[in-house]
Amino acid sequence: FSEASNANRRAAMEKALRVGNNILKNGGSSLDAVEKVVRLLENDPQFNAGVGAVFNAVDRHELDASIMDGKTKACGAVASVSIVKNPITLARRVMTDTPHVLLAGAGAEKFARQSGVHLVQPDHFDTPATLKRWNQRKQKIKSLKDKVSVGKVSASESLKQLELFDEVTGSYLGTVGCVALDSHGNLAAATSTGGLSGKKFGRVGDSPIVGAGTYADNATCAVSCTGKGEQFIRHAIAHDVSARIKYAQQSVESAVEEILKETINQGEGGIIAITKDGEISMQFNTGGMARAAADSTGRFEVIWGNAPKTTATE
Repeated sequence: FSEASNANRRAAMEKALRVGNNILKNGGSSLDAVEKVVRLLENDPQFNAGVGAVFNAVDRHELDASIMDGKTKACGAVASVSIVKNPITLARRVMTDTPHVLLAGAGAEKFARQSGVHLVQPDHFDTPATLKRWNQRKQKIKSLKDKVSVGKVSASESLKQLELFDEVTGSYLGTVGCVALDSHGNLAAATSTGGLSGKKFGRVGDSPIVGAGTYADNATCAVSCTGKGEQFIRHAIAHDVSARIKYAQQSVESAVEEILKETINQGEGGIIAITKDGEISMQFNTGGMARAAADSTGRFEVIWGNAPKTTATE
């Protein structure tokens, strides 16, 4: 990203961190903190969640989100919604207003109408930047198909080139998540995403799957994941962090580090987590991950890539 784009993203992260931090400093709940932080990031076109979400294979947006309460293990999630302005708020309504955990597609959108959740037109999520990248991706796909048809490249090489294109453009990056521990000792986690650019219509990743992309348990930790969701689903990564702490007595830092080294393919993900004692871990095995953290000691930092930008007096 350009220097200006990086500065704008840092500012957005700092704003989101301050919102969540202020909720907790004023005695608010971890659930309120994670929902409001994620809502803020869903409304920011710089991220791949809510407005600014990537396009799927049929030129649509399909959004996923989940939220979990570590105190009660209550959780809610939505998948493949296209007209819900803030999927994380609908996910919380699923948690509080239904006996279910996950609602998807048209059913989730019908529930949103019944619940009075803010709905928008599908093109609300379009941005000039995402449209530009999506059109470039479609041109790249067409070019590769033409090369395959005349034998200039193999199908497998074509796929590798498309993956490289996605890595260079960052067209699938930007899943957002938040984990929090409040003054009452309650943990919460929330995650929201537009998924992978060019994904098959109806594809659901880990973000709305409790135990894969999101998990919270007051006895251990709260976790939110980002990356290529299939890996996180196969290995129940968010729950695995909690299980390692509970059964193997690992520290959160050690648990997350081992998972990213030994379980998740290199270059495919990142994890943020906070324990019941307030220990924070923010690790990744990709080229970089924007992240931020604050606590009651005065820590307040936004880290974009690998360099911290710290404000010590929040």
